[in-house]
Amino acid sequence: MKTIRWGIVGCGDVTEVKSGPALQKAVGSELVAVMRRDASKAADYARRHRVPRWYDDAAMLIDDPHVNAIYIATPPAMHEKYALMACAAGKPCYVEKPMARNTAEATRMVDAFSARGLPLFVAYYRRAQPRFAHAKEIIRNGILGPIKNASYDYCDSQMATRNDPVPWRFVPEQSGGGLFFDLGSHALDLMDFFLGSLVDVVGTGRNIGKRFDAEDFVELSFGLQERIRGHARLQFNGGPREDNFKFEGEKGTLRFSCFGTEPLVLETEDSSRRLFEFPPLERVQQPLIQTIVFTLLGQPAPNWISTGATALRTQRVMDLAVERYYGGREDGFWSRRLPG
Repeated sequence: MKTIRWGIVGCGDVTEVKSGPALQKAVGSELVAVMRRDASKAADYARRHRVPRWYDDAAMLIDDPHVNAIYIATPPAMHEKYALMACAAGKPCYVEKPMARNTAEATRMVDAFSARGLPLFVAYYRRAQPRFAHAKEIIRNGILGPIKNASYDYCDSQMATRNDPVPWRFVPEQSGGGLFFDLGSHALDLMDFFLGSLVDVVGTGRNIGKRFDAEDFVELSFGLQERIRGHARLQFNGGPREDNFKFEGEKGTLRFSCFGTEPLVLETEDSSRRLFEFPPLERVQQPLIQTIVFTLLGQPAPNWISTGATALRTQRVMDLAVERYYGGREDGFWSRRLPG
């Protein structure tokens, strides 16, 4: 390949600013086709973004000989189906997060691409952003000293105030769960990025607001490298707004948000306080997309890149966190009566 020619399956809101333009702006990359089941919306997207071809059938886009890489931006319920179609067509794939509705689907995706020797990437794009890369360097370089505790706390009121129509992100059959799967997956993937695999995961999910079937509160604890203990709490049913990573070491503490753009705050044992500022990115997925394009063009992949294998780890953690709430996370868990 000399140019990665992308086709998007599911050109919805996430592709308007975050990813679609990034596929066009990345060096060595072109966006040549889009698909949406509503033909008029597919045609409108293609016109507005100057994409030469559009389809209302995913199979036609995936089989288009001008397309040599597939980006799947549908709700998670369709990720496995379309990814396996791309795999069967012999085309690398970039899948929106969360990777799938559950670990079983994600595992089948990883296994299929591995068997064919095809690359599979997942849109945990914060891994590639300078803000989080700098946070990782602070942690990795020992500025905090040995890490003792790592935590993430999040709170908003989205699932307490949203009215009809019900967003697909609140429907377990479409998303795999509630906003924990949409937003919490980013935070858990970053924890993996900073400190490695999360192990010994114990969690609980609850439905406090009882407005939807999905959980609106999740709390979990986990282990990390070198006996570090981790904790995360995410609630979407109201309360003071919160979005805070905290890494405590023997020599200092690092704090920053997952979804904001305010500075990283480093406090060290000598009572000094340093702020690290990074400008907001116009296309938040572009750093990861550029790395994926270079990788597909033959450059070595950096060890932090978001792949099917790294995303599968996050998928497992999420399933373990809410397993008891759903009475298991095997295929079809959404069809059971949930405690909502």
